[in-house]
Amino acid sequence: MSKISVLMSVYKKENPEYLRASLESILVQTRTADEILLIEDGPLTQELYQVVAEYQKKCDYLHVHAMEQNVQLGRALAKGVELCQYDLIARMDTDDIAKPDRFEKQIRVFQEHPELDVVGAWIDEFEETTSNIISTRKLPEVHDDICQFAKKRNPENHPVIMFRKQAVLAAGGYQHFPLFEDYYLWIRMLQNGAKFYNIQESLLYFRFSPAMFKRRGGLKYVTTELRFQNQLRNLGFITSSEYLYNVFIRVITRMMPNTLRAILYKKALRK
Repeated sequence: MSKISVLMSVYKKENPEYLRASLESILVQTRTADEILLIEDGPLTQELYQVVAEYQKKCDYLHVHAMEQNVQLGRALAKGVELCQYDLIARMDTDDIAKPDRFEKQIRVFQEHPELDVVGAWIDEFEETTSNIISTRKLPEVHDDICQFAKKRNPENHPVIMFRKQAVLAAGGYQHFPLFEDYYLWIRMLQNGAKFYNIQESLLYFRFSPAMFKRRGGLKYVTTELRFQNQLRNLGFITSSEYLYNVFIRVITRMMPNTLRAILYKKALRK
C-alpha cells in the first residue's frame, strides 16, 4: 500500500476553527495518512498555536515545520514538498474539509494507473456550512482534455490534488508566483511530460465567501494575471492568439463590478 504525506500551510490570518475542522477531516479518512506536514508560514496567533498543539497530541504523525518569517504560499509549499517523507503527497488547505473517502479514492487511482503523476477531483464550494453547497467546480477527466483546458483555465482544484513528489520536483517544484503558484506548477509539469487525471466527483468541501470575488478583481489582480499569461506564452504553452483571447476575457472579468463577477462565477463557470 502506497504511503502518503498530507501537505498544509498555515499563516497568522487564518481562522483557528477552520484549521481545526480541516485537520479533523484528515484524521477521519477511510484511508488514513501516514504523515501530515504542516508548514507554519511565519509566526502564528496564540489561538492557531493552540489548535496545532491540540492536534499534535491527538496525532503523532502530525509534523510541524516553522518558517522564521512569512514567505508566502509558493515558497512555503516548495519547502513542504522537499520535507515530505513520501512520494505521494496530498495537498490540503487549512480552511477546507476533505470528504471521508478522499484519500482512499485517489490512492486507488494511482494504484490502478501507475503511469499517473497527478490525480485531482471536483470540489463542492460552500458558504458557512457544508450543507449549503453553492456550486461545484468540475474539471475534465483525461490527460488530453486537461491539457486543452489548461490553455484557458486552471485545470486542477489545488486543495484536493494528490501528486507524486518526484514529478513535482522534476518540473522545478512550487515557485513564488502569487495567486498562480499551483497553475504555474501544473503548466510546467505538463510540459515536462507529467500525466494528469481528474476523478469525476467531488472529494472536498471548499470554503467559499463573497470576499473571494473582491480578491479576484481589481487592477492588482489584472496586472498579476497579465504577467502570468505572458509567462505561459513565453514557455510556448499558449500561442499569441490564445494569449490575446485570454487577456481580453480576463481583463473584462477582473475589472467588472464584484456583483457581476459573482454571477459569472456562480452561473457561467460552475455547475
